[in-house]
Amino acid sequence: MTSVPGSASLLVGCAAGFSGDRTDAARPVVDTLIRLGGPAVLIFETLAERTLALAQLARQRDPEGGFEPLLYEMLRPVLADCLAHRIPIVGNFGAANPPAAARRVKALAAELGLRVPVVAVVGGDALVSADQRALLARTLASEGQAIADDTIACANVYLGAEGIADALRQGADVVVTGRVADPSLTVGPALAHFDWALDDWDRLAGATMAGHLLECGAQVCGGYYADPGFKEVPDLVNVGFPIARIEADGSCTVFKADRTGGCVDEHTVKEQLLYELHDPSAYLTPDVVADIGAAEVRQVGPDEVRLSGVRGHRRPESLKANVFFANGWLAEGEISYAGPGAEARARLAAEVLRARLGERDRQGPLRVDLIGVTSVLGDDTGDAFARLPAGDARDVRLRVAANHADRAGADRLTREVTALYTCGPAGGGGVRTNVRPRLGLRSCLFPRALATATVTLT
Repeated sequence: MTSVPGSASLLVGCAAGFSGDRTDAARPVVDTLIRLGGPAVLIFETLAERTLALAQLARQRDPEGGFEPLLYEMLRPVLADCLAHRIPIVGNFGAANPPAAARRVKALAAELGLRVPVVAVVGGDALVSADQRALLARTLASEGQAIADDTIACANVYLGAEGIADALRQGADVVVTGRVADPSLTVGPALAHFDWALDDWDRLAGATMAGHLLECGAQVCGGYYADPGFKEVPDLVNVGFPIARIEADGSCTVFKADRTGGCVDEHTVKEQLLYELHDPSAYLTPDVVADIGAAEVRQVGPDEVRLSGVRGHRRPESLKANVFFANGWLAEGEISYAGPGAEARARLAAEVLRARLGERDRQGPLRVDLIGVTSVLGDDTGDAFARLPAGDARDVRLRVAANHADRAGADRLTREVTALYTCGPAGGGGVRTNVRPRLGLRSCLFPRALATATVTLT
């Protein structure tokens, strides 16, 4: 993608809002981008908070792993058309292993008999050098309990749009990143296309909020928004994914892919616009501090909404860093009770488990949920459970969970749940247990100057 100052608008389509999103989402988006013509980019946003840490664990098991596991399925339907129509693909699907993801993209192109794509790897988000880790350790210790370096699964900063823009300017067909801020997947292409200055705060803020509308995929098109009888969404089965038409001034119009369900209206846009904004006047990102206090959201056509009036302020001097570390073992167990007296029997089973498991090497309380009575609205300490008087629910599933410092303690919980088959109240069945390593998360600020993006063309 070459820089074209003051040129026509840029289309940015989104085909994923998280790891594991629908793999058939990209096809309608790309078809729409081709029909509309003109400069366009396709983005995939696949990194939630913990996704990267889980990917790092996968890379430890397999040096060629650690990237988005559905990468092949996501790209295969559209890679040929994106290359043929010069629609660059930008995705944080590199996760913990962007170089391996880049190799996978090239292998897919070869498998499909396509030209060799120029794949760029944007790195620099992983804090791995001795100096970076030392500073990180001092920062974490000053803000709370220290974390031993050998327990850290990964430490990454949220990079901004500059690396993506540089990669596109160098002619990348596919840009693979690890941790970047979600809106930066959109800001990067806008920077490359319009050749904005890095301190053009209002335009950067406009593109940031366009990216914010796109980053959750179908959410702005009615997915997750739907609430029958209150917020109706047509044809949710075929909900579409969004496209933003970004203008040279940073304003944008959001719509959905052709021949898809869902809806894009002022309500869906406003709900997504406010998503995760603690302060609408100061949305901190690596690229800009965005301010939507005076923004205007206006329906301009069927399933088309325009966002304008976003203001921007100088970007922060620090970047957000997430540090994931080994934090014991999570043990879970479930068993069902049904029929007359089901709730009373489930409560009795919970009492048995509490008494037999005691406090041995637990790193917190024994969480007890009665699914069908109180679970989502419960709490780890059991206060909500204790306050709720026994009822007469006839279809109840008991779930218990606890964090343990070692695997042996976690296994004790699962064995006790399994033993309820014959050692517990009548009629228990359908036991399911699970033990897995648990990751803890600490976040802090890290100096921007000590974590810069790198771009490598492959």
